[in-house]
Amino acid sequence: MRNDVLRTKALFISDVHLGTKGCQADLLLDFLRVHDADTIYLVGDMVDGWRLKQKWYWPQAHNDVVQKLLRKARKGCQIIYIPGNHDEFLRDYVGSNFGGVLIMDYAIHEAANGRRYLVTHGDQFDMVVRHARWLAFFGDRAYGFALFVNTYLNAARRRLGLTYWSLSSWAKLKVKNAVNYIGRFEELLASEARRHEAQGVICGHIHHATMHDDYGVRYINTGDWVESCTALVEHYDGRFEIVHWGRSTEPSAVIPLQEAAA
Repeated sequence: MRNDVLRTKALFISDVHLGTKGCQADLLLDFLRVHDADTIYLVGDMVDGWRLKQKWYWPQAHNDVVQKLLRKARKGCQIIYIPGNHDEFLRDYVGSNFGGVLIMDYAIHEAANGRRYLVTHGDQFDMVVRHARWLAFFGDRAYGFALFVNTYLNAARRRLGLTYWSLSSWAKLKVKNAVNYIGRFEELLASEARRHEAQGVICGHIHHATMHDDYGVRYINTGDWVESCTALVEHYDGRFEIVHWGRSTEPSAVIPLQEAAA
């Protein structure tokens, strides 16, 4: 193993959306080259079956991500794949093992300090996905359009020497209904963690990386690899860290060691 590879207790990655033009597969490969773990959780929407049904798109970099993960599995890394709504076809294979990758509906992760975390994609707690799938598909199209606009907007920003800026991420945090939606989603996930007698929940789905204790349990969202390019890392000393990789200028969010050990 290379000396510059960071070995960690666990990695949590979600919402990569392989099979779409918005997927930042090259950046994820860079991240995986320098991060290794005893266990890697793939927390849903790794593959975008919705888009692939409409139009096949699978460049070499997307295949390289799959091969990189399979190589890690062959070297002894435990990989747990928890499907989301965009790769829900894999829910038919819960309990199966493909090349060292175990498909699970959800998982309970025990952290270094003994705390239990429910690991789930989170789409089951999205009222739009559950009760208005047509609206979810419409929202997915609108999100795709926002990413299309982002591409050209940020090409202009690069020429001006400016950093990356995301239209859709900005809208999530500025539009009142979107902020309320995120808050309700987080609250429902926190309740589900308590139902599983867990002290925290780790999820994806809404492409908004964050970590807080607002609802009585620790809520952590891993973010995505379309815009923010974020992953969650658990270090051996018990610290959880949201790592922003490559594109974002935001600092990583870290739970201090003394708090992690509480």
